[in-house]
Amino acid sequence: MAESVLVTGATGLVGRRLVVRLLRAGVAVRALSRSPARAGLPAEVEVHGWDGRDAPARALAGTRALVHLAGEPVFGGWLSAERKRRIRDSRVLSTRSLAEALAALPASDRPEALVCASAVGYYGSRGDEVIDEGEPPGDGFLAGVCIDWEQAAARAEHAGVRSVSLRIGIVLAAEGGALAAMRLPFSLGLGARLGDGRQWMPWIHVDDVVGLAIAAIDGKVYRGPVNAVAPNPVTNRDFTAALARALGRPAFLRAPSAALRLLGEDVAGELLASRRVAPRAAHDQGFAFAHPELPGALAAEL
Repeated sequence: MAESVLVTGATGLVGRRLVVRLLRAGVAVRALSRSPARAGLPAEVEVHGWDGRDAPARALAGTRALVHLAGEPVFGGWLSAERKRRIRDSRVLSTRSLAEALAALPASDRPEALVCASAVGYYGSRGDEVIDEGEPPGDGFLAGVCIDWEQAAARAEHAGVRSVSLRIGIVLAAEGGALAAMRLPFSLGLGARLGDGRQWMPWIHVDDVVGLAIAAIDGKVYRGPVNAVAPNPVTNRDFTAALARALGRPAFLRAPSAALRLLGEDVAGELLASRRVAPRAAHDQGFAFAHPELPGALAAEL
């Protein structure tokens, strides 16, 4: 890999580790941030201000690739109509604007690739069915967001920029996200399976998300949707047991489905959704997962 890579969402869970990995590989990194002065990124990173929509051409021009990870968090509050609007706009409108900005650049200045985050929410809830990238989308709010998000990213193809949509599963990282949220209750012996615990959880270690993003930058064979999930999904029951073991605590509790629905149908639907997602595209390209098994991934972060 040579030249520079531009990253949005560089201060997020995946973005920070991606920036560090790129810098260690000797790649120059640019970042788009709403608050450049408070971004807290390494001094080597060239940070440009961004309003979440219109990207400055000087930040885009001459980069090897654009990795778009920015977006309003889905969990962490009631999914009101206003939050749903922010979640959708922060993904779909920002991606659309970036694709249009890429098209407006002279051909010689355009990046080779746009690697854009998406999510396994694209598939809806599918029970025990094994899901690869060829499966159709599901129903519901988050599936609809993912459909529009990926369509916005695909607009870059009209400008000759290869577009990749990483359908990311539950990211395991010590510093944030689902694992950080679960660590305290599980450490207190309050870990609980959700509903009957039979729903499949498509998880992935954060370093493997980073690895797939870099593979998508470098590998011209990557195009379109790529499931960013570990090759060994587990049920919620098994995930609960594995996390409790990793922390040396029991986990005998259960959060009934009815209680979870008090959080709202959209949130409960996501917590109880079953997605047995397989990383077919990654396997087809020979991608080697650093953490293919859940116990090893948990040990690495805990």
